[in-house]
Amino acid sequence: MSRTTFDEKIDVFQVIQKRQSVRKYEKGVQIPNEELEAILNAAAKAPSSWNLQHWRFLVITDEAKKKELLPIGYNQQQIVDCSAVIAVLGDVEADKEAESVYGEAVEKGLMPEKVKETLVGQIHGAYKNEGPFPRDEAVLNASLAAMQLMLAAKGKGYDTCPMGGFNRHAFVEAFKVPERFVPVMLLTLGKAQEEAHPSMRKPLSERVVYNSF
Repeated sequence: MSRTTFDEKIDVFQVIQKRQSVRKYEKGVQIPNEELEAILNAAAKAPSSWNLQHWRFLVITDEAKKKELLPIGYNQQQIVDCSAVIAVLGDVEADKEAESVYGEAVEKGLMPEKVKETLVGQIHGAYKNEGPFPRDEAVLNASLAAMQLMLAAKGKGYDTCPMGGFNRHAFVEAFKVPERFVPVMLLTLGKAQEEAHPSMRKPLSERVVYNSF
């Protein structure tokens, strides 16, 4: 079994420390496709409930499409200046992925058929219940992938900014998002034109509670 070295741990913490939300980007920077796909592949390694991988990434690099997105994003200039806008979508019908996810695991000898049938039944049962569960799961798991994407981007030397301020209904209409998916956030991606303003963090003593309140 391989072990993570001390140096590798340091690299991860350095990326976390260096990542900041950047709102001013160098215009005209094109991210090579292989680097963009490496970032997306890293994001897709994020954990998810039942390994259903609830996220979809709508990658917007076309300049005309970014201009179309601009008013939907309340005219935030970073949308058109960045190299790419990645819309992170959550799957509210992720249970439909269960058969293929676990079927592949069975085919590769990673799981007995009986275990697969039990898990698939549990998943479908959870999604049949009325209530906020499917949407909550979509947002939760897509957000995990979004954070991993931001860290991967920083590891590749790019900057990002998560955006919750946009008209979700207008976005769905303009970009023809299927009903199965809900917009979770937009991520701008590119090279910073200038350093982000430093932000303060509350001390851990005000944010961490051990064992019980």
